[in-house]
Amino acid sequence: MQRGRRIAFDYGDIRIGVAVCDPDGIISSPLAVLATEKKNLAGEIQAIFAEYEPVQIFIGLPKQLSGVESVSAEKARSFGALLAGFTDVEIIYIDERLSTVSAQSKLREAGKSAKESKELIDAMAAVEILELGLQSARSS
Repeated sequence: MQRGRRIAFDYGDIRIGVAVCDPDGIISSPLAVLATEKKNLAGEIQAIFAEYEPVQIFIGLPKQLSGVESVSAEKARSFGALLAGFTDVEIIYIDERLSTVSAQSKLREAGKSAKESKELIDAMAAVEILELGLQSARSS
């Protein structure tokens, strides 16, 4: 696996969770939660790319449990196309089924209330997507 940071996005209609890993791909951390409708969203993402210089970008691809892509998956792909407009970094879509459920469970285990979790859940879902992407990168 190529050394370098990877960034993951959990795209949602209201918020986008962002996570990043260390250059060795060992530790994944929540980075930010961005407002989807913010006027300067592209600028915020470009600033993140400039600061972290990712070698790969993972975007969660919401699928139904049957494996069929949902309407949300189309939105995630459109978000990926937006990112591709201002970076040459490889963008990989990661099947994110149950990533939010897993993130919620981990936050509950850490003692966070539902109210406290609301702000973190999107970034933690991005951490789940990043972990899945890293596992895939290591095995290929």
